[in-house]
Amino acid sequence: MPSVKQIFASDGALSQQVGGFVPRAEQTEMATSVDKAIKDKAQLVVEAGTGTGKTFAYLVPALASDKKVIVSTGTKNLQEQLFHRDLPIVKKALGSNKKTVLLKGRANYLCLHRLSQHGGNSVLFEKQTLHQMSQVREWANSTKSGDMGELKSLPEDAKVLPFVTSTVDNCLGKDCPDYDDCYLVKARRKALDADMVVVNHHLFFADMALKDTGFGELIPEADVVLFDEAHQIPDIASEYFGEALSSRQLAEMGSDMEMVYRTKLKDAGQLSKAAEKLRVSAMDLRLQFPQQPQKGNWQQALMTETVQNQITRLSDALDLVYEVLKVHLGRDKDLDSVYERCIQARGRLARLTDTEKQGVSLWYETTPKHIILHLTPLSIAQRFADYIETPKRSWIFTSATLMVDGGFEHFTGQMGLKQARTLGLESPFDYQQQALLCVPRYLPEPTAKDRSEALVNVSLELIKASEGRCFLLFTSHFMLRQVARALEERISNPILVQGSTSKGALLEEYLSSGNGVLLGTSAFWEGVDVRGSDLTCVLIDKLPFAAPDDPLLEAKINDCKKHGGNPFAQIQIPRAVIALKQGAGRLIRDTSDKGVLVICDNRLVTRDYGRIFLTSLPPMQRTRTLNKAVEFLQQLQIPQSEAQSVSQPEQQETHAL
Repeated sequence: MPSVKQIFASDGALSQQVGGFVPRAEQTEMATSVDKAIKDKAQLVVEAGTGTGKTFAYLVPALASDKKVIVSTGTKNLQEQLFHRDLPIVKKALGSNKKTVLLKGRANYLCLHRLSQHGGNSVLFEKQTLHQMSQVREWANSTKSGDMGELKSLPEDAKVLPFVTSTVDNCLGKDCPDYDDCYLVKARRKALDADMVVVNHHLFFADMALKDTGFGELIPEADVVLFDEAHQIPDIASEYFGEALSSRQLAEMGSDMEMVYRTKLKDAGQLSKAAEKLRVSAMDLRLQFPQQPQKGNWQQALMTETVQNQITRLSDALDLVYEVLKVHLGRDKDLDSVYERCIQARGRLARLTDTEKQGVSLWYETTPKHIILHLTPLSIAQRFADYIETPKRSWIFTSATLMVDGGFEHFTGQMGLKQARTLGLESPFDYQQQALLCVPRYLPEPTAKDRSEALVNVSLELIKASEGRCFLLFTSHFMLRQVARALEERISNPILVQGSTSKGALLEEYLSSGNGVLLGTSAFWEGVDVRGSDLTCVLIDKLPFAAPDDPLLEAKINDCKKHGGNPFAQIQIPRAVIALKQGAGRLIRDTSDKGVLVICDNRLVTRDYGRIFLTSLPPMQRTRTLNKAVEFLQQLQIPQSEAQSVSQPEQQETHAL
């Protein structure tokens, strides 16, 4: 086997298999660093600027090694893209016969036991769910993998899914009568036999949190763990290192009790009565909060008398369920499973109402129908550090956005990575020639009343100059809606607004239109890859500081103050810098891309901390004159033959930024 460096050479294995492959010094440096970290069983943190080719840079040394590897990506979509597109190319280039497996979370696999349980309970389902159930039953006769993603006719939020997939709560594990045929078990067995397993962060940390429970452990032991899009990890890991209890979980517990009563234990009428009391109590807790979905401080909510009273009723309902189930223990395995779930729910409710516990945030969030209570640790650094200590293995973290103000301290501090090697690689793109950053003068402050009008006026000039082909990115849905309404009355370009349909459908419509304007919030700030002339302008409405009333952020800020820290500098700025880098990264995705990034926030120039944001962005040309941005965009519309005779917009006022 040639060395990793040789594989990335101009005459190496990749150049022979990948059309148009050009060696990049940054990619080769990252690959050799990953290779060394794998051999040394070391921790490595890499920021690889857009265009580095980081996916190949970690896949090549991982596949070239003799180690068992887990690769974790940010989302399920990226997971599938890596497995179906990137991995086959690298395997072919290396002539590798290694077994590679795509492993999803349990909610993605058909549960045969749940399907048989609910197969005859038509009285429990509404018409739409019944129709979906018949589709699932027909598909179940032919599927080999049990992957619900095969059933394209079902929407992602199909109402039938909870009835035909399992959760950690309702899975019977080895006691299940369908255990030997279980698609989840089969998927895990394949993962155990594979040399490389591709997962996503949510699955990885769900498994990590459950590793002590036996059956819950989906991800097998590995020698190397590789995280792509690693900037997402601190928030995702915090979620799984905490605890949560939802009214949906309690309602499903009641439904499962009702199902057992109706189908198997028809002499146990108390099951139905206790289940109904539990469902009503859970629903009544949700009704204590506004209909509009929101997040809030659960500790404060618990101080209100109405919420306290409802928690007491819910606790009493769980006690009743516990006593009724105890009487019927041993009569039915599904009911025995509900008994275990009841014990866990009682414990969680007690911990979620303990307002004296230190080092955690108690918060809640509501959906139109449900409420979820959360207990989230304020720091995961020590717990994660303990987890990665043994057994000794390689841990590699990479993303295009990990550094803040030239360093990795923010990320490594959050993750407890005290021994990590770090590597910062700049993008190979020529940003000075390819892109212009504009921070327009004379804009109202972010909190000003005439803010939306100013954003509309700036947007109109940019849309006209770029002939559409713009992303307008916002930090709030409120501002997005205001600007969208105003633009609909003033431009003829297709206006595509996040929330009107799925993210994938919006992107498809944007690309097919040729002159569309896409307005989005957080979902479009990262993970969107539009190349070439389809996207020539990205506008960001303001610096993406998280809302200070976010309950988890609020708790972290208060904790930082208690310890004598500066929460603005230590928490809020780093988070906003990484978010801004993600948003800015939508613009230039290839060596031939050109475009303008407009950030409508004077604080980049007027506040001392603006320097941290600016130094974290790619080294684009800079200006404070909107006309310069318009000229740059207009020049992109000129045919290439004519453009050669037109000079680039002059670089002016660089000192101002």
